[in-house]
Amino acid sequence: MTVSVQPGTSAGNKISVGMGQVAVGKAGDLLCSVLGSCVGVALWHPRLKVGALAHVVLADSQGKTGTPGKFADTAVAHMVGELEKQGAMRTSLVAKIAGGSCMFRSSGPLQIGDDNIKAVREHLKRHNIRIAAEDTGGNSGRRITLDCATGSVSVEVAGKVTKTL
Repeated sequence: MTVSVQPGTSAGNKISVGMGQVAVGKAGDLLCSVLGSCVGVALWHPRLKVGALAHVVLADSQGKTGTPGKFADTAVAHMVGELEKQGAMRTSLVAKIAGGSCMFRSSGPLQIGDDNIKAVREHLKRHNIRIAAEDTGGNSGRRITLDCATGSVSVEVAGKVTKTL
């Protein structure tokens, strides 16, 4: 599911991005998500002041279709496509990522947070999009907010000072 706010519409909104969703916004919009092992991928175009936020749940779609924001491989491609529809050039996009925590103590092969981080990095690289900043890993959940007017991403972790990426 993609939530889209058309550039040039009225006052901004605070838009919640749920698991597996992608939201596209314009200046004045705040795109927000709460993350654990999932990774939030924020893409922003500085001149157009449009951005997108994906809440990536898993690393690889394995060919599954229907929920482009759920997987790293499909989310990045979908976000780029949505921003290109708004007039953005991928070479001008700024990426910031957060999340990918290890929410459950496990030393086994199932490291969802780490897998998600690696996959998001890989797919951004495939699209020639540089990661400008990130706050990933650890063992705490995060709340992130992309300000589509400025491209700043605030990252809140319980009991810690809010970071701005």
